[in-house]
Amino acid sequence: MDGTEGKRWSDGFRPYVEKAPLAALALGISSGFPYAMIGATLTTRLAASGIDKKTVTAFSLAFLVYNLKFLWAWVVDGVRLPIIGRLGQRVSWLIVTAALVVAAVVNLALIDPAASIASTATAAILVGAAGATFDVVIDAFRIETLEPRQLGVGSGMSQYGWRIGSAGSGALALVVAERAGWNAAYLACVVFALPAVLAGLALGEPERRRPPIERRGLAEGLRVIWGPFVQFFSREGAFVVLAFILIFKVGDTLANLTLRLLFDDLGFTGDEIAFYDVGIGFIAYLVGIFIGGILYARMGMKRSVLLSLVLMGVSNLSFAALAAAGHSNLGMAAAIGFENAASGFGGVVVIAYFSALCDLRFTAAQFALISAAASIVGRIVTGTTAGALIEALGYVDFYLLTTALALPGVVLFWWMSRSGMIDRSIGSAGVEGEGDARAGDPV
Repeated sequence: MDGTEGKRWSDGFRPYVEKAPLAALALGISSGFPYAMIGATLTTRLAASGIDKKTVTAFSLAFLVYNLKFLWAWVVDGVRLPIIGRLGQRVSWLIVTAALVVAAVVNLALIDPAASIASTATAAILVGAAGATFDVVIDAFRIETLEPRQLGVGSGMSQYGWRIGSAGSGALALVVAERAGWNAAYLACVVFALPAVLAGLALGEPERRRPPIERRGLAEGLRVIWGPFVQFFSREGAFVVLAFILIFKVGDTLANLTLRLLFDDLGFTGDEIAFYDVGIGFIAYLVGIFIGGILYARMGMKRSVLLSLVLMGVSNLSFAALAAAGHSNLGMAAAIGFENAASGFGGVVVIAYFSALCDLRFTAAQFALISAAASIVGRIVTGTTAGALIEALGYVDFYLLTTALALPGVVLFWWMSRSGMIDRSIGSAGVEGEGDARAGDPV
């Protein structure tokens, strides 16, 4: 039995209109916007200001703040906010962290990169810190709101929202910047912080949420901090699971955070980038997300994750082909379309898997650890060597290298599935409630 007998294809569509996945859509919109402000949007802004490639790629280190969020994520689980905390632990933190993100983006808007690159770097790091904390709350709210049976679709809706927030704020920034300058562009984007707050106020505290550990002394206080990590690493195969999380996305991260440099060097205009990268890419990503939600329901977690790893690795080849072809609108549309469809599919099933790994007593802290580990190696490599690798190898060989870097993650996940390690390492978020994330045979 593969866990899919008796299921109809229509079963994969129905959960998209349920309350919890719709809330995940709103949460994703707000999650994507601060990321875009220090991602492709800032890269374009820096390039327009005449900043050299090595400095531009070094700014990807601002994302490292996202990778350190597990260090303070326990605060979101265990610290009750005064006064506003009456709204609930998750809702109150959604409001506070949204306000911090808005303040940080406004600060970045008011700084001129050409006048002070150091001030710009500091402002970008502040946006990263606020956005990372916002993400901690958003992820915890999403996981605790979704039932195990909804993890695939809910992750898909979250990714829909993330791309709407990321691409929407990025496109809005480009359009406004062309007409009113970068200051106004950043200020216009802060509206994207609102959907998560509104979703939190509308739904209230998640039903699956466990209350924070009551602190009555030093030992209990330390347990709030270390408990999530002790619980995770006490599971069978936890360190192997962590190794997979660390390496599976290295090639994909290295490739994606350098795409705007490729487009710039190939001579694509701002309008072309907005149309193909933001427009065509957005549509392809939405298609990939939808396919991911359907295939997750049909194939089960393990098979769908393995397929997504293969597709995400192969997608880097499309940018090697684009680099070899040169300035080609058709080539750009094809490369962007394939990469975004693969990323959309992968984003759904991989995030569903990561969500299922969490223990509901420590949702915020454990998902912060998992999601931070998923990209930290790629971000460090990108920020420290990507520009030099591109200059030394050229774009074609650089993207071939990123494809090769995807292979270890594919092989390791296949072995984990065949050995039963994936099923044994799943947390309570994947089994408590309706459904079971472990359903299905090994790959």
